[in-house]
Amino acid sequence: MTFPGSPRLVHGGLVVLDPRSSAVQRIITLQYNPDTVSRSLQARASAAESGDRFEALRLTGPPTETITLEVELDASDQLEHPEDSPTTVELGIHPQLATLESLLYPPSDRVSANAALAAAGRLEVLPASGPVVVFVWGRHRNTPVRVTDFSVVEQLFDPSLNPIRATVHLGLRVLTVNDLGVTTGAGSMAMSHHRRVEQLAKEFVSGSFRELGIERLP
Repeated sequence: MTFPGSPRLVHGGLVVLDPRSSAVQRIITLQYNPDTVSRSLQARASAAESGDRFEALRLTGPPTETITLEVELDASDQLEHPEDSPTTVELGIHPQLATLESLLYPPSDRVSANAALAAAGRLEVLPASGPVVVFVWGRHRNTPVRVTDFSVVEQLFDPSLNPIRATVHLGLRVLTVNDLGVTTGAGSMAMSHHRRVEQLAKEFVSGSFRELGIERLP
């Protein structure tokens, strides 16, 4: 039961875009928001071997950021009302799992087309491009990512051995303008994320030397 005045629950998720037109192909809403989201950032710094005294301060681009989270999938609620969820009754959570897995696959028609080109003697065949994936975690954190890691523990099955409960581990690498450039739609989103981090940092209230237990820097 939802009480009047209760805040609306916002779900995290992934938005899948066409790599050329940036048209929305699919919105993947997480069934349950994970309790934790782990993030790791590694600076892209210049090598400090040139003898330039300022080299240690130079950054060659936004940091390399990785995000990991656990996605819970459970068909129990749908199976309580099978007349309203015929697909779930037939397939369990296969469609949800396949949707996440497909983010690591190139389009099959492009794979077939590339194989035909290679068989015809084309000297260079470009690898197929996957979709643009945007990780959305509230208003202030949405950024293009590449799905780098997918592992799943299927925990419960129906009589036909369709999985009906599972935990998916997702590993994401945040894509930046170093990866996407600044003139593409995805690159523009990456730059917006960069600027948003700077804007949020401006909201931080600076401390004082007294709080640090010193009067000034040496």
